Amino acid sequence: MPTVTTLIWIALALLLIGVYLSWTAGRLDRLHARIDAARAALDATLLRRASIAQELATAGVLDPAASIVLYQAAHDARQAEEDQREVAESELTQALRAVFADSAQIEAVRAAPGGEDTAQELTAAVRRVPMARRFHNDAVRAARALRRHRKVRWFRLAGHAPFPLAFEMDDEPPPALADRSQ
Repeated sequence: MPTVTTLIWIALALLLIGVYLSWTAGRLDRLHARIDAARAALDATLLRRASIAQELATAGVLDPAASIVLYQAAHDARQAEEDQREVAESELTQALRAVFADSAQIEAVRAAPGGEDTAQELTAAVRRVPMARRFHNDAVRAARALRRHRKVRWFRLAGHAPFPLAFEMDDEPPPALADRSQ
């Protein structure tokens, strides 16, 4: 028959394990909240980039072929379904690189009325995309690392939260926009 001291130690051990598991579940919950916030920031950044690109494509300062390519890519990026979003955003990046492959197009934008502000907005938006994507993917990486632990899987500490997925896309900025200071 177990003694009272043994029962107290067993209860204390179970309490400590429960506290540790609760702390781990809370940490995982905070990581999922961080992923949600980072994804919202990434979505806003991508939407801003597509909006500026679409606005620029319809402004009449680019040559017609460049305008069509940029408008279509920006439109597709804004309207893409979630499972096609990475591809559409990569295609917008490629369209931006094609249109602004040299500095002549960005200089044409800057020369138009209000073009300096538009060029600065586009440059800032293009520069923010890799940072926002990196923040999101770092949060995903941290949550995945924690979710791979046995204790998280065995005790189902992640609950019903979906497994976090990184956002993979081509986000290399056009050289003409990357070299400019804001």
